[in-house]
Amino acid sequence: MSIDNTRTRNILLLSANPKGTSQLRLASEMRDIKEGLRLSKNRDLFSINAAEAVRPRDIRRAILTYKPHIIHFSGHGSQEEGLLFEDEAGAVNFVDGSALAGLFELFASQVECVVLNAYYSKYQAAEIARHINYVVGMSQEIQDKAAIEFAVGFYDGLGAGEGYDFAYKLGCNAIQMAGIKQHLIPELIPFHNLCDNLNDNFKLQLSSAVSKKYLSEVSQKIYIERPPIEQKCYQ
Repeated sequence: MSIDNTRTRNILLLSANPKGTSQLRLASEMRDIKEGLRLSKNRDLFSINAAEAVRPRDIRRAILTYKPHIIHFSGHGSQEEGLLFEDEAGAVNFVDGSALAGLFELFASQVECVVLNAYYSKYQAAEIARHINYVVGMSQEIQDKAAIEFAVGFYDGLGAGEGYDFAYKLGCNAIQMAGIKQHLIPELIPFHNLCDNLNDNFKLQLSSAVSKKYLSEVSQKIYIERPPIEQKCYQ
């Protein structure tokens, strides 16, 4: 997807580093992302807001408040268990892919891209990609430096007016350019890839359902009944 350089895009940076988990350089990541966009030629087309040490309820509140087109999460993940946050009591709280997908489904008409810069977040990314056009997740553990290099490269691409596919590739290359052998860990899951992987029977059912819905909507607007010729045709 190419970037529309005629309108402002809102970016929401979220981070969480619960007590008892390894300390990540989340502040450095956010600072470097902001700095890169500030220096880009399209800096006036991006609005950046950040929320740190977010709890699950803080995520929906931030989305409702800032209405982002791009959401970037930095923190920890634990494969199928989910992303790690603190709850209101300070305990570690896992939020799984199903719950995150349900949240992003509500904002699918607004959010274009989600980046989950966290260990093993590809599981949650795959769920979210059912509703969001472009989602990036990590297939395994990734070094702090590699995660930051990817993020900076990704937003450098967007800041230059490139699309999400190009920005993703630039982020992966940024890891390589830093001499880190982890450039294959970030994975981009475009929504259309999920559609391509559907079995033929489901595609046929989906196509039929969409066609029926479309014809129904059109017929309500322009269709003129012509009895009794119609009845004979139906027979």
